[in-house]
Amino acid sequence: MGGRDLPPAPLPPYEPPPPFLPVDKRQEHPDYSSDLRYFLPRTVYLRRNRENESLGFNIRGGQFKGSGMFISRVVPDSESDRLGLQEGDQILAVNGIDFESIEHENAVQLLKNSMQVHMTVRFFPYGYRKSYAEQNGAQQQNDR
Repeated sequence: MGGRDLPPAPLPPYEPPPPFLPVDKRQEHPDYSSDLRYFLPRTVYLRRNRENESLGFNIRGGQFKGSGMFISRVVPDSESDRLGLQEGDQILAVNGIDFESIEHENAVQLLKNSMQVHMTVRFFPYGYRKSYAEQNGAQQQNDR
């Protein structure tokens, strides 16, 4: 060949397909959704009235390179729940601060110290599951 010799591009890690569901059940299941709007970033505004008031969700991630920061639990009937936050939402930014590579402790402090929270999030269940897989792999390494 007369062109440049380029190294082969690395392939992304294999992700197994979603679990099988009958066709009539796929429409409402997020793993089968073809509506891309479901996965687009959205903005959520939360306001606390007291410093010790909960924002209504827990987070995980940040300590693993490239895993991002995710909502791991939403308190039922909280303002976060009413605004549509859900487990598996990736937090992209809070009050203009990038959350894609923030350390977990810094993220917690920023959220705890903010009375008004302007968040950009997107539903990203695959990255959320990956954060658990990476944590389990790190734990297995530590157990050896």
